[in-house]
Amino acid sequence: MTATSIRFRVDYNRTVEAEIKRLTAAIQQVPALVQHYPPRWLAIQLLEQDEALLTEVRAVCGGAKVIPTLEGSLARLTSAYSEDVEIVLADQRYSFVNQVVRQVLNRPATAPANLSDRIDRIVTHRWLGIPIFLALMWVVFKITTDIATPFIDWVDGVISGPITNWAVALLSLPGLGGTWLESLVVDGVIAGVGGVLVFVPVLMSLYVALAVLEDSGYMARAAFVMDRVMQKIGLHGKSFLPMVVGFGCSVPGLYATRTLDNQRDRILTGLLVPFMSCGARLPVYVLFATIFFPQNIGVVVFSLYLLGIGVAIGLGLVLKRTLFKTGEETAFLIEMPPYRRPNLKTVWFYVWERTSAFVKNAWSIILVTSIVIWFLMAMPVQGRGEFANTPVSDSAFGLVAGAIAPVFAPLGFGTWESSGALLSGFVAKEVVVSTTAQVYNINDGTDNAAPTTFSEDVVGIVTSFGQATLDTLKAVPLIFGLNLFDAEDDSAPTDLMATIRANFEANSGGYGALAALAFMVFVLLYTPCMVTVAAMRQELGTKWMWVSIFGQFGVAWLVAFIVFQGGKYLIG
Repeated sequence: MTATSIRFRVDYNRTVEAEIKRLTAAIQQVPALVQHYPPRWLAIQLLEQDEALLTEVRAVCGGAKVIPTLEGSLARLTSAYSEDVEIVLADQRYSFVNQVVRQVLNRPATAPANLSDRIDRIVTHRWLGIPIFLALMWVVFKITTDIATPFIDWVDGVISGPITNWAVALLSLPGLGGTWLESLVVDGVIAGVGGVLVFVPVLMSLYVALAVLEDSGYMARAAFVMDRVMQKIGLHGKSFLPMVVGFGCSVPGLYATRTLDNQRDRILTGLLVPFMSCGARLPVYVLFATIFFPQNIGVVVFSLYLLGIGVAIGLGLVLKRTLFKTGEETAFLIEMPPYRRPNLKTVWFYVWERTSAFVKNAWSIILVTSIVIWFLMAMPVQGRGEFANTPVSDSAFGLVAGAIAPVFAPLGFGTWESSGALLSGFVAKEVVVSTTAQVYNINDGTDNAAPTTFSEDVVGIVTSFGQATLDTLKAVPLIFGLNLFDAEDDSAPTDLMATIRANFEANSGGYGALAALAFMVFVLLYTPCMVTVAAMRQELGTKWMWVSIFGQFGVAWLVAFIVFQGGKYLIG
């Protein structure tokens, strides 16, 4: 049996073919290139500006023969078509393929629309697409704030109850009860790490919602819908995908910028990604919204996420007209997958992977930070306190936090407690919550509670988990405004929550809720965590890393100032 070799070649139009022929002739004069690549194929790749091949051609022939010819061809083709040569070649290639397909394939005059096409007519509609996207995001954050609440209370009860009791009992066995070591374990490690772990249900519910949207095929439509918005700031829908990833964590969002085609888009998108509210900031929102806006937690959290997107778009418009004024725009091509029913195994893998990654990456940082903060709080630098027995305001932590507190006074939260929590947030945003739990070290009355046995604690953990599950099921209809179970909010504010509220009220001139809102806005926008900064240096370079560090802090201060001072002016 003999094999027949069929030569196949895409024929471009006369203008393009003339430049391909001219560049092919130049390539044929370089034996080192002809030995490795077909001349015509290489000519087309160079016209499409393949960076790897351009680098190799420059290294082989020094640009003496091929590069000048290439530059002349690109100039003539750009002048002839007034658009990128890469797009011209792709358009003619697809036109050629379309002609071949029409010659060999018979299609009905009107192809029947499938289910995905019918849905897309609605969700990708020019005017309905963005409202539908915002409505879905609203449902996501209602799920995040409402559904997770019973499990937040359950985790908090387990950590502050049985786990704390077991730790105290174990330390009492060797006679360490009541010592500074017990304070370190209970007030430092358990209070710090537990203050963040309590919000793991919030993150899991967020990841479940995002996983369902992604596995169903909607996220590709969201990128398509947002393309028109992104075009306004000199980007395209493809840049929206790293920003969506940034809602989970800014680090993979920054790494996702590698999918963009040119350096300008990568840098601009990378500077905007940290303004997308990552999952680590969510516990801060939930805590302060629960304290100051208990009836509108979902509205507050959703508004903060929208504010992050809005600030990113506004900043993008500014950068487009200043630092990124010149730059080529690239076309946005995306494949729309068919809609499908989310796979339970895929969703669970998505949720488990991201939640476990958060816990693995965060717990060590939180543990070390909690211990360091505890030591700073235990170390007296003024007053008459002793080590591990001094008011926090007289400690080294209070001294440092107090020194930077005046910076935040115009924002309504110029106290050492708030500034100390924000300072620790440079390490990791989730540490803001744990530091807050440590600086407001309130006796919640558990010391006077009746002692329980190990078996009673285990039974209590199981039964409270069942109650949390039941409360969660009752909360599902509330997302859609339905109170099918006559559910009522019977939760009472804790001593910690009451102390935070009183602190903000006293130090903001009676505008506690407004100061708390400004605080949440500042947490949303200010300099990202150390891991994100390191990723930014790796992906964008040292220069843009420093631009982001100081730029975000300045933007956060300015917006929080407008929120607080503008709110005071409007309230009168």
